[in-house]
This record gives sequence, C-alpha cells and structure tokens, in this order.
Amino acid sequence: MSKKVMPRYAMVLAAGLGTRMRPLTDKTPKPLLKIAGRPLIDHVLDRLAEARVERAVVNVHHFAEQMRQHLAQRHHPQVAISDERGLLLGTGGGVRKALLELSDAPFFLINSDTIWIDGPRPNLARLADAFDPAAMDALLLLAPTTGSVGYTGRGDFTMAPDGRLRPRTENEIAPFVYAGVAILSPELFKNAPQGEFPLGALFGHAAQARRLYGLRLEGRWMHVGTPDAIPAAEAAIRSSTR
Repeated sequence: MSKKVMPRYAMVLAAGLGTRMRPLTDKTPKPLLKIAGRPLIDHVLDRLAEARVERAVVNVHHFAEQMRQHLAQRHHPQVAISDERGLLLGTGGGVRKALLELSDAPFFLINSDTIWIDGPRPNLARLADAFDPAAMDALLLLAPTTGSVGYTGRGDFTMAPDGRLRPRTENEIAPFVYAGVAILSPELFKNAPQGEFPLGALFGHAAQARRLYGLRLEGRWMHVGTPDAIPAAEAAIRSSTR
C-alpha cells in the first residue's frame, strides 16, 4: 500500500454572495461574519494550518477588497487570491480557474462557511488517510442529516459500505449531507467546461464512473446558512470547549 500523504495545498471557496445571510451580508462578505468571536474563514484557515497545509487559494468576488485586506494578515497557511470580480464562476468554475495555483497533486477543498468540531482525530487527517488516488477522483466529508446543527435539508448522498457515493434522487431523503470539505484529484477536472458551473456536476460524473467516495465526519458539523443558525453554532462550540 502506498504511503498516505497529507495534501499541502487547499482551495477555499469564498466568492459567493451570501444571499441567505442577508441582511448580515449587505455590508460584509459571508466569510468574514463572526462565529464564536472569529470570522468563518479563519475557522477554516486555522484547520488547514493545523493540518500543515502550506498554501491556500481563496477565491473572492463579493466585497473582494474586504477579503483581500483580511487575508493579507494570514501567514499560515500562505494565502493566494483567485480574483473573480470580473465573472463569478460558481463552485466548479472557481476551482478550475485556480488549478494552476494548486500544483498537480490532490488538494483539500473547503467551503469558507463550513465549520465543525473534530472528534478524537482531526477530520482532515482522516480524509488524507482514506484518500486513494488510484480509485478516487473525489473523497467527500459527509455529515449525517440528523444531528447536524442547523441543517434541515433532505441530504445529498447515500453511501455504500465501501464508501462509494450515490447522489440523492429528486424525491429521495438521503442519510448524508456534504459537509463542504473534500480531497479532490486534478483528474476530476479533466473534461470540465469553461466558465461558470457547479462542482456538483463533476461529483455526478465521478459517481457515474464509480470514483466518488465519502467519509463520515467524526465529531459535529454545523450548517451556518442563515442568521438564525449562528446562535446554535456558537452554543455547540461553547459546549465543546467546556
């Protein structure tokens, strides 16, 4: 078996408009909204620093200058900006644009608004251990739809015993939700289109090719999608530090 290697590069998706967080995002980009005293994006970058990720590419669009000024203060990991002020490229197009900054090795992908409490072992380390580039184009961190803080949706995936994923059908309720954290191979983008497109489309192609896998999160995931979800997330963080 090949030795598992922790990815040294990461992509952080931070260019969204944050419309569901209005009015809080009328003057502030969503990644800079504070949860438990720290901006959302700093929670993410702190996780990457703990995992010894060396370089994080962060895409920006909404209130891009606020993002640039804040990120200029970060040194661990080193932050590179992927500017999407000219054209918002969506989750898939944003990553595709940044691939040249991410080397040709598998890399972490993290949504700037995802936040979680680790279990006994950090989930980023668990993802790195579980990722097999020979079998996988993407390994997604999944949270259970029941028990996740602030989540009320119908889930995203069902997972086979070997970890292989199948996307939820339209009328189905799935047991797992994508937690906004993954390891991706550059191979996932081999035939990706130009311009704006959702990452979910590539996940669907990978699932059809039987190269989309999942890993259940150990700990607790918090979905901070609306202003009402902030107090519940902060209460979960407080209870975890007692």
